Order: sequence, then structure tokens, then C-alpha cells
Amino acid sequence: MKQLLLSLTFLFFNLYALISQDRKLPIDTVVTTQHSVTINGTPINYTAQIGTQPVWDEHGKPIASLHYTYYTRNNVKDSAARPLLISFNGGPGSGSVWMHLAYTGPRTLKIDDEGYPVQPYGVKANPYSVLDVTDIVYVNPANTGYSRTIPEEGKEVDRDKFFGINADIAYLAEWLNTFVTRNNRWRSPKYIIGESYGGTRVMGLSLALQDQQWMYLNGVIMVSPADYKVIRNDGPVSDAMNLPYYTAAAWHHKALPAELQNKDLTEILPESEDYTINTLLPALAKGGYIGETEKNSVAEKMAYYSGLDKKEILDLNLVVSTRYFWKNLLKEKGGYTVGRLDSRYLGIDRQLSGSSPDYNAEITSWLHSFTPAINYYLQEDLNFKTDIKYNMFGPVRPWNNDDDNTRDNLRQAMAQNPYLNVLVQSGYYDGATTYFNAKYTMWQVDPSGRMKDRFYFKGYRSGHMMYLRREDLQNANNDIRDFINRTVANGKSAKY
Repeated sequence: MKQLLLSLTFLFFNLYALISQDRKLPIDTVVTTQHSVTINGTPINYTAQIGTQPVWDEHGKPIASLHYTYYTRNNVKDSAARPLLISFNGGPGSGSVWMHLAYTGPRTLKIDDEGYPVQPYGVKANPYSVLDVTDIVYVNPANTGYSRTIPEEGKEVDRDKFFGINADIAYLAEWLNTFVTRNNRWRSPKYIIGESYGGTRVMGLSLALQDQQWMYLNGVIMVSPADYKVIRNDGPVSDAMNLPYYTAAAWHHKALPAELQNKDLTEILPESEDYTINTLLPALAKGGYIGETEKNSVAEKMAYYSGLDKKEILDLNLVVSTRYFWKNLLKEKGGYTVGRLDSRYLGIDRQLSGSSPDYNAEITSWLHSFTPAINYYLQEDLNFKTDIKYNMFGPVRPWNNDDDNTRDNLRQAMAQNPYLNVLVQSGYYDGATTYFNAKYTMWQVDPSGRMKDRFYFKGYRSGHMMYLRREDLQNANNDIRDFINRTVANGKSAKY
């Protein structure tokens, strides 16, 4: 009866919108369809629910409507034992399209094996989706995807309730409580996964869900996490941490000295990491007081590990920005720039000289395939009809970054909850949220080191969205699958 009423409500609002010509979504609705997919050789029948669910203020009035897509496997014998994976992308301001249609979901983009767009655009079955082991809900925060604040714009919108690190965490935790209750998932093992800024989001949510909603998790998965305690803080740590990424990207483009180039990537990265932590970071900490002999030695080694010219590094006082690297790595080797989020991608600038690329080569490539695919898929495959624009990137700025305690939020959540484990996944060629920054974040969450056996790191030979490369799509999903299977309690008591 409830499903029938919701379907009738959806039809009513569609008819009303057609008559009134208002381009608005119903605040609270759902559309249900049935599908099948073969995952790792096993046919899986599943239900897709796509809809909107309100965010309420303290007076019970809707102040936003969040759009979501929810996949559940059919014919599950014990629903209480069935895990639930709650998925966010980042930005902030990015829709859930990226991981939804390219990583963990039952459908993925039509792209080539390395992740480049092909026409005609569209989707295909994802043979590596984790839907075989977990149900999945993809959530679009306010103003991303089809989600909107109420009202959508104007001075009446209380931006302080949505657009900041702590506001985002608080209202999403409340929204998830309602979602879990409506869908009878309180007994299920729960996991949250966030990509890029979503890493900050899920670190904060891990504690907010426990402390504010009394909802305890089994796992937090951070995909190419953005940790602003490193990224937005100038200084020796931030500057030094880029070198292992430079090594990886230069290796991919065959720009390293033969001694390194002739080895496999995973052989040379530990060497670059060790140099970064034990030599480069202390040297940069000396600033202008570093001795000339040491400065020359460090510049020579940085050139060795980055593929850049020693004199250029000296001219930059040993501080090589990522933008400079993207612009100049291949300046004498074809004249291309390399991508920010995935340095396998190449770009062409107006002029060879400079300190920053004209554009991000990878984003233009990704938007080729993602934008047509999500609009086609939601409306034609999942039957969610609307004239609202799907916001790949929504209007959420300015974003309040004050009081970022998300690292310690995750530490507290883990300390209070012995079930809680963490998986970090990164692409070696990601120059925006580098794999070594992700490792550093993981090391800093728990200064005591007493919970380090509950952290897992996995690296892949691709970029920020490592899952676009078919080999990594398979490997990364298998790593999530293994993580879930390993961390489901299976009757084990939550105690130290």
C-alpha cells in the first residue's frame, strides 16, 4: 500500500508540474524497477529504487530534498546479515555520478579499457560490481545531482545548514537515520564510502552517526581522499609529500633516469617514499637556511625522482608545485601537459612555457562520457522522469572549511567502536589527492598506533578515479569485496 501511495504521489506531482510548467521535483517520492546483472560469473537479480527524501529543519519543515539511488539484491534469505554500502562523491559540490556509474554499481560507462570516452555514449553491465555482497545507496548532497535546497535559490536559503564541513556532516547524518529507518536497515552491517572530498565527509560521518544517531559502522572506505590539513596548508610537509607522486607520473611517461625507468613502479615507489620522509622533508624544513651543498644534493635527487631538471628545481628553491610539474614534465618530451586528477591524460596548451596548464585534460575527457550517461541512465533505464538539470557540479560555494576535526572524528569513532575498520584506495597517478598524502592521512589518524592493524591501503596504476581503468575496476572492487567480507562481525563481540 505504501509503495502504491508513493507511486501515485509521484504521478500526481508529475502531472502538476506538467500543468503548471514548474520545473521542480517532488520533495518525497520513489520509483522502483527490476533488473539483472552478471557479477563474477553469477547472475544477480536486483531492485533499483530511485527517488527523493526530505531534509527537515528543527520544526519538521522540509529545507531540502536529496536525490538518491538504492540497489538491493533480490531473494536474500537473511536481510539482517546483508551489508549496506552508503556512497558519496566529493567536490564539495559533486554529484554521486562518478562512483555510481563507473565503480561499484551494477552499470558502468561505455569507455575503453583505459577509461577514455567512446561514442555512442551510454552504459553497460558492470561485471565487477560489489552488489553481489552488499546493497548500495548513492546519495547526492544538497544542490548536487537532482538534489535541491528548498527554496532552490535566494536569500531565504540558509546556506549555513548545508555548505560547510560540519553542516554537511550534521544534516547528512540525520538524513541517513531516516533512510535506514524507512528501509528497515538498522540490523545490517553498514559501510560508508567517500571519494575525494568524500573522504573528509565520511571521516566526519563516522563519529556523527555514532554520537548523534547511535548508528555504528563496520567500515569506512576512502577513495582518493582529500585531506585539507595537508592540501591547504603550505609548508614542508605539504611540499615534500608530492615527490612520490612525481615519481609515479614520470615513470608512466618514461621520463625518469634509466636506472629507475627499467624497474617496475612498485619497486621504485618505496625508495622515493623513504627519501621523501627521511631526507626531503627535513631539508625543506630548513627553508632558506639550508646549506648550499645540501641544497644541491637535494635538488639532484629530486630531479632523479621526478624527471624534472635540476636547475629548474634549484630556481624554485626546492619547492616544486604540482601545477609546475603538470606543465613542465613533458615540455621537452612532446610538449604536452599532464592531467591533474589523472596524469596519464595529456593536454595541449597555447604555449610551451609557463608554470601552470591551461586546463585539466582529464576532466574534459571524463565529462564527455559521464554527463550523457547519467542523464540517459536515470531517465530511460531507471524511469526517473524530470526536466530538472542533473548537476555534475552544483552551486555549493562558498564552502565553510572551519573547524575541520574529521581526522580525530574518525579516531574517536574507531576507539569507541571495535568493529570499525578503514580501507584507503588511491591511484598512483592522481596529482590532486596524491596516494602518498592518503598514506600520510592514514598514519596521522591514530597517533598512538594502537589501531593500525585496522587500516588497509591499496594502490592502483591509474589516477583519482582509478576504477576507470578496467584492470583497476576489477581489482578495486575485489578489494572492497574482501574488506567487507573480512570486517563483517559474524557473531564476534564488539570488545577489546
